[in-house]
Amino acid sequence: MAGRPEILFPLFSALTELEGVGPKTAKHFEQLGIEKPRDLLMTLPQSGIDRAVKASVQDAVLPDVITVEVEIGMHVPPRSRGRPYHVHVRDEKLEFRLVFFHARGDYLQKQLPSGQRRVVSGKVEMFDGQAQMVHPDYMLPVDRASEIPAFEPVYPLTHGITQRMFYKAAHSALERVPELDEWIDLGQKKKAGWPSWAEAIRAAHNPKSLADITATDPARERLAYDELFAHQLTLGLARATVRAKPGVSSKATGRHQSRVLAALPYALTGAQTRAIAEIATDMEAPVRMNRLLQGDVGSGKTLVAFMALLAAVEAGGQGVMMAPTEILARQHHESLVPLARDAGVVLELLTGRDKGAERTSKLKALAEGEIHVLVGTHAVFQEDVQFQDLRLAVVDEQHRFGVNQRFELGAKGKAVDVLVMTATPIPRSLALAQYGDMDVSVLDEKPPGRKPITTATVSTKRIDEVVAKLRGVIAEGRQAYWVCPLVEESELSDKTAAEDRFKRLRAALGEGAVGLVHGQMPPAEKDAAMASFVAGETSVLVATTVIEVGVNVPNATIMVIERAEGFGLAQLHQLRGRVGRGDAASTCLLLFQEPLSETARRRLSIMRETEDGFRISEEDLAIRGAGDLIGTAQSGLPRFRIADLERQTALMAVAQSDARKLLWDDPALETSRGRAARVLLWLMEQDRAIRLISIG
Repeated sequence: MAGRPEILFPLFSALTELEGVGPKTAKHFEQLGIEKPRDLLMTLPQSGIDRAVKASVQDAVLPDVITVEVEIGMHVPPRSRGRPYHVHVRDEKLEFRLVFFHARGDYLQKQLPSGQRRVVSGKVEMFDGQAQMVHPDYMLPVDRASEIPAFEPVYPLTHGITQRMFYKAAHSALERVPELDEWIDLGQKKKAGWPSWAEAIRAAHNPKSLADITATDPARERLAYDELFAHQLTLGLARATVRAKPGVSSKATGRHQSRVLAALPYALTGAQTRAIAEIATDMEAPVRMNRLLQGDVGSGKTLVAFMALLAAVEAGGQGVMMAPTEILARQHHESLVPLARDAGVVLELLTGRDKGAERTSKLKALAEGEIHVLVGTHAVFQEDVQFQDLRLAVVDEQHRFGVNQRFELGAKGKAVDVLVMTATPIPRSLALAQYGDMDVSVLDEKPPGRKPITTATVSTKRIDEVVAKLRGVIAEGRQAYWVCPLVEESELSDKTAAEDRFKRLRAALGEGAVGLVHGQMPPAEKDAAMASFVAGETSVLVATTVIEVGVNVPNATIMVIERAEGFGLAQLHQLRGRVGRGDAASTCLLLFQEPLSETARRRLSIMRETEDGFRISEEDLAIRGAGDLIGTAQSGLPRFRIADLERQTALMAVAQSDARKLLWDDPALETSRGRAARVLLWLMEQDRAIRLISIG
């Protein structure tokens, strides 16, 4: 695709070409991420100041910004150094003072000659029973009063940039705004009542009242939509590129699957049946599958994934399931062994621990197709791991696995279908932003037989009662987790907190009863401590949050989370999901330290109210915001200048369906709307997308 379209050149020139922007000011603008006129236009006012001319200061509720016409009275220079300079002025009803610090008298005499009329605008407050305006923002002769905007936009500032400079530069940039062809579907535009792009940009920088600054204002909403639409077009093009590479059709026969279903002691949930069908349809299609399987803790994802792996085997191929850690890979392997036995397929585990002859024989069996399903860690990526015919890769816990790894895995076979499993329920808006290139299957029902978990909040003052309760649980042969707080300052203190709690619990419950796992331990020690808890040799496992993901101990029925107020909702929900995996009733105790902040109180009460991970994730988003929820730095979440992921979920959903429809109708973006959309991609600097359609 040729370079940037000429119509956009004026928006991508140097900032110094704008009025009032010299090299030094341009440097200051860079601190706001503003390097060219386009960035300036995409930085909208955050609020505004009403500067419409009022009759008198007397009618206002102070302090407030007021614009009035006044007659200049007496000048009162300071009596001593460091005192302010006063100018008495009078509007229609009231006399008040203009106040200046470090002022030059000759300058003020010239600006404000006694006896003349001026329009002044600035913040008025009461001081010693008298109204005063300190350093007016504007002081103009009456015939120039129109230079004061009736409603002045307020921009985000940084060191070296004033409101006046920003306003001037933005208005200079507005003069460069071209009329662009429409890329939004005309039906959508009409229904929403949106202006054209150029009109929207002008309106957003010239608000007439505070209502024009809200996200639902048509001009602003349109500009937010443009950002979301460009982002979804990029993801859609990425998705189309994956799909354009020929896939292999893997058709399930049900030969192995039916044996597993017959052996299960319960029926599948409706959600599981639906997800299995969606995956089967994708695998059968001659394009590559790129699907996210999103399910709450305990919603039965592993079974759905295994049915997909069996479909690959039934079609004559192989499948691989990848886990982020060795302990998880082993757990997956253990939980799948009985299913593989029922199905009559060969299942093997490959991790970094496999060495020598054992490894060689596994690799040989894999290359010859004798191993049907392989479970492993990233060791599966190594050069010498060759499959006979890899059809499906299942990746566990997406957030440890970037897009790049998805591609690496895909390279292991001719055209590998990819299924990503995540136990982190993600609010719909974030799922669309982060995984918009994937199709999503959601497991939103719990399989029968899973007992609800009782969640209670307990003040740390009652910690002794909690320990006594643990003693009773252990006596019944049950097990418990005790999660220690993560201390911010340093890794060291996490370790200290955990070791300290470990010593105290050991003193209370007996030497051999308590195990310890924290982030500072060597991996082998950590594995050993986990293994002895899994085997039931220790009754209580003291841990920092390393146990969040995947650990499965059906006999554990109590989860104690110390200083729970310091954890995020998603984390608390993940941790709680470690219990309630067996047939006994389970409890989660959230220990908190007084006094609780409002946010912490809200988090803990949501935990008490619901076990629904999706509801919890929506609340978490409302409390913390998108960046925090998945840590913006590594989240792959786009940074939008105008759109707001938290509040514009519905807009994101419309943008996705519209982008997918446009690409379906016009995959190479060659129609007139398609060409307009290319201009949008250049405008939004979606270089990745532009490379994907560079065939044009």
